[in-house]
Formats: sequence, structure tokens, C-alpha cells
Amino acid sequence: MSDPYPEEVAAAIESGPLRVVLFEDSVLLREGLIRLFDEAGYVTAGAWGDAHGVVERVRAAAADVAILDVRLPPAFRDEGIRAALALRDALPDVGILVLSQYVEGVYARELLAGGEGGVGYLLKDRVTSLDEFTDAVRRVRERGTVLDPLVVQGLLSSRPDPLSTLTPRERDVLTLMAEGRSNASIAERLFIGVGAVEKNISAIFSKLGLEESGTEHRRVLAVLAFLQH
Repeated sequence: MSDPYPEEVAAAIESGPLRVVLFEDSVLLREGLIRLFDEAGYVTAGAWGDAHGVVERVRAAAADVAILDVRLPPAFRDEGIRAALALRDALPDVGILVLSQYVEGVYARELLAGGEGGVGYLLKDRVTSLDEFTDAVRRVRERGTVLDPLVVQGLLSSRPDPLSTLTPRERDVLTLMAEGRSNASIAERLFIGVGAVEKNISAIFSKLGLEESGTEHRRVLAVLAFLQH
């Protein structure tokens, strides 16, 4: 994956503090986040109340992570999430954290579809710890995936019950996945090879309709689907 910035800029980013840009129409929240990031040692390289020219703004700011609300001016519908999708396509090395009051399931699924990490989706009303929020920003920068549990539920809620299509062996594998066991541990418990475990997990992902979006992320979604039944 090519770096979106010139070599000398990329080197400065790598050695310097984490650089954040904000796209949030609430002045109070925007200013509050700027202060929070300053206390965390992050640099707020830009803050705007709309998503106009998001790619150009983020590139010019040499940002590590872009934080966007879902609904921004002028229409307050889906401008922010659409901007996030455009940003992901144009500058794939920039982390994206959606911070919103709403779960936009279709767009959230599309945002996660790349499967390369560096994406987060948190709900404003459920952010209860400032330390956890700044840590979420850091994890997105480090190519992790940060999702509010309600967002995950929203991604799963529109699906019919797919667990009925699993074979007994696939259910055994999923049960052990829910216990947090590794593929090697599952293979040992079921007296099968690791390759057979991987084939069963692939079948589980397929039957649960979990598209290619990163193995670890799909593993979490598969376990959540299991725990909800």
C-alpha cells in the first residue's frame, strides 16, 4: 500500500505525535475534542464543521486519523459517512473513526468492507471514558478496528438466523471460538488438523454472510452471532 504523503512528510509523521483532524458540526464537541487530544499528546491538525473537500483537507493536514460525524452540513443526512468512504478510497493509510449518534448499518458495513483495519465506529452517547476514546484513536491509527457493540448488533440485526445452516462440526468450532480459543487450541480439542479448523471457520464466515473484512473482525462478528442465539 503506497503512502499518501511525500516521503519527507511521512517520516515526520512516523517520528512525531499522532495527528488528528475533526469533521464535527457541534462547536462545543469539536472544541472539547481538541482539548482532549491536546491533553493526550495528540496534535489536532485541522477541525471543520462540514465535510467539504475532505480528501484535500486531510492530505494537506498530513493526518494520521480523521474523525467524522455521520450527519454533517448542508443536509445533515449522510455527508460524513460518505466522506469517510471517499477518504478510505483516496487515502487508505489514514485511519478513520466515525463518531455519531446514529448507526448507519449499510454504510458501516461498506466502511468495514476493505478488511485492512484502521477503522472505528463509536456512538457519542456511549463514550463514557475519555481515556478509552483517545486509546480508540490510537488503535485506529495502528490499523485496528474499534466498534461499539451496538454498531455490531446493528450489522447483524438485519440478517435471518444463519446458525441453523451450520453443520454440527461447524457449531463445535464456533462454540470454541466463542470461548476465545485459537485455531490450534480448537484443533487440539476436536482432534482435527488446524487446516480443517480453518476450512470450518471459512464455512462459518460464509454461512453467516460475513464478507471479507479482516479475519479477526469477522471472528468477533461470528462469535456475537453465536452468543445472541
